[in-house]
This record gives sequence, C-alpha cells and structure tokens, in this order.
Amino acid sequence: MASAELERNTLIGLAVSVILAAGKIIAGVLGRSSALIADGVESLADTVGSVVVWMGLRVADREPDAAHPYGYGRAETVAALTVGGLLIAAAMLIVVNAVGDIMTPHDAPAAWTLIVLVVVVAVKEFLFRRVLRGAERFDSDAAKADAWHHRSDAITSAAAFIGVLIAVVGPGLFDAPRLVLADEAAAIVASGVILLTAARLIRPALLELLDASSPELASAVRATAAGVEGVRVIEKVHARKSGRGFLVDMHVHVAPEMEVRAGHALAGKVKATVLAAHPRVRHVLIHVEPDERPAVPPTAPGQGGCT
Repeated sequence: MASAELERNTLIGLAVSVILAAGKIIAGVLGRSSALIADGVESLADTVGSVVVWMGLRVADREPDAAHPYGYGRAETVAALTVGGLLIAAAMLIVVNAVGDIMTPHDAPAAWTLIVLVVVVAVKEFLFRRVLRGAERFDSDAAKADAWHHRSDAITSAAAFIGVLIAVVGPGLFDAPRLVLADEAAAIVASGVILLTAARLIRPALLELLDASSPELASAVRATAAGVEGVRVIEKVHARKSGRGFLVDMHVHVAPEMEVRAGHALAGKVKATVLAAHPRVRHVLIHVEPDERPAVPPTAPGQGGCT
C-alpha cells in the first residue's frame, strides 16, 4: 500500500511536470521572459527527478536476497542524492542563462506570461503538499526529495512572477528602463532558493549512506529490549536508516552461567519484541555477551542506611 501510494503520487507529479515544463518554455520563448524559460528548465529537472524517484521506489521495494540481505532500501537514498544533484545543476544553468541575458539588451517580457506563472505556482504548491503528506506518512527520503522538488519549482515560479511583474510595470511606472532586468534578477534569486533546497535533500541522504545512528530510535529500542525477562544489561544499540526502515545492532548481556541454547532463545525473544514494538525496524542483529560485572553482596541486617 505504501509503495503504491508513493508511486502514484510520483507518476502524477511526473505527468504534471512534463506539461508545465513544456508550457513554461514555450510561453517564455513567445513572451520573451528569461525567468519563465529558466523556470521551464527547472521543471525539466523536476521531470527527470520524478523519474529517478519512481525508479528508486521500485527498486527499494524488492525483497532481500542473497546478494542484498539487508534489502534495497538504500535505492531511495541514492534517488534523493540524484534529485539533489539535479537541483544543483538546474540552479547553475539558470544563473548562467540569466547572466547572459543581463549582458544582452532586450525588451520587457509580455504581460500575459504573468497568468501562466500564477497557474504554475498554484499547481506546483498543490503537488508539493500532496506528495509530502505521503512521504512523511511512510518516511520515504526519495518521496520527500520529490515533494521538495515541486516546492522549489513553485518558489522559482513565484520569483519569476515578481521579476516579470517588475520588468513589465517598472520601467514605465518609475521611469527606470533598467528595471527590465528584474526578470533576470528573479531567476538568479530563484536559483539560490533551489540550491538551499538541494542542500536540504542531500544532507540527510549523505548521513544515511554514512550509517549515521538515530539516537532517538536507539534509546527507544534500548528501553524495549531491557524490559525482556532474562536481559541484564543492554550495552550498545546502533540504529541506522535504510530507505523507509531501520537496521538495528545491539549487545545484550545475560547471566554468565546461561547456556548457549538459552542465550540464543533469549536473543530471538528480544528480536521479536523489538520488531513488534517498533514497526520501522526491519532488521535486528543481537550479540549476546556474559554479564561479567562483580556481584553486589547483599546488605547485612543492621548495616547500610544513612549515618
């Protein structure tokens, strides 16, 4: 169900992005708007990004096999990194085109391009909210990347709207011919926002690839495991994210006289308890160790207490 909803949202976003990208580029060329053309290029990156996310979700849903015993969850992480890279490339392309247009004399954009941008902002913001709801519900980094890609497109379109509005109205209203360059300035500002969005996507994906531990989940798993009868001490717990799930490793200390068979059974019980209590945990590896701490002698009658 999770993958079906995420894939459906991704495919809807893909179809809409293709239509909007073509519409913005055509409108930008006909309406002489650098910002609108740049916005269309960013939408093309959206389209490629949606394809990457869709492929990542498909691969991540594969069952673990002999070659990939921990599953394919990291395919989503790779997809998120790829989308972040596409955003950076789109931002750089927008800046290069805008600077080139600033250095070339040109007329103000056509006023009707403003209508196109209003429609684009509304549609992209709707897509952002729809995709993000599903991404947060199932904790999918790839789907979150796709959602923020739509938000970055909405922001660039909003910036383009402001730039085109100033470029159309400003020169005549304020007797300032150079305000026609507001179109290009808006494109450059939008590229900065896109770069920030890329950083927001790339950082958590890199942490996941580097097996950064989740302290919150590790603490919760530790408390769950410590409550299992027969467990004396939980020494180490590491919880690392892989796609939509987590992989947990822990050291469980038991009575030193416990037999291997009993220790193995206890480890199985701890694993089952953790998996039942924490649905996001997909795999648990337990190392059983004897509790070698010195026994604390019982307090003799009449001893202890405050003096």
